[in-house]
Amino acid sequence: MAMGDLFSGMLQGEEQIAPGAVLLRGFARDIAPALLACVAEISRVAPFRHLVTPGGYTMSVAMTNCGRVGWVSDERGYRYAPHDPQTGLLWPQMPVLFSDLARRAAEAAGFNGFAPDAALINRYVPGSRLSLHQDKDEDDARAPIVSVSLGLPAVFLFGGLNRSDKTRKYRVEHGDVAVWGGPSRLAFHGIAPLADGDDPFTGNCRINLTFRAAL
Repeated sequence: MAMGDLFSGMLQGEEQIAPGAVLLRGFARDIAPALLACVAEISRVAPFRHLVTPGGYTMSVAMTNCGRVGWVSDERGYRYAPHDPQTGLLWPQMPVLFSDLARRAAEAAGFNGFAPDAALINRYVPGSRLSLHQDKDEDDARAPIVSVSLGLPAVFLFGGLNRSDKTRKYRVEHGDVAVWGGPSRLAFHGIAPLADGDDPFTGNCRINLTFRAAL
């Protein structure tokens, strides 16, 4: 099957959540099994781990990376690095399926020419969460963020450019893709504590793919 055929007829609705930010409902649902197979292969080379923040807090979300660089955190701070600090190896290459999905989702949201060089892969189990934060470790904030939800549903928190701005809540389900850029590129966002459940594709967890142009 041609790559273009994989993506035909997937968008089930577009929901504007802020200027430059949209939810593409069901955009990745048809190719979710192939995406999860890629995740399994990547995690065999670069295992999931719980990173420690510069302040000494162990993140409840387990993560790994693929692409030209990966996002890492330790006592020295947040940054992108070409090597996995756990194995010393280069991060696994980003699958073409990943980069093609990210590019198509960005185009659907009005951002043409998106070429991600990093894919952060987060694994949530019930109770794990991601506190409000900005994605600001990238060299150039003109490129959007593309975030793909797989497995258990979650509550996506999306605020403004200040931490004190009102935060809106959106339920994201298996195959939904969020894209934000332009005036919302540095919006605070996060994930509320994951509810318990059992998904036919991922079991008792949620997988999130976040695509960024880091360098």
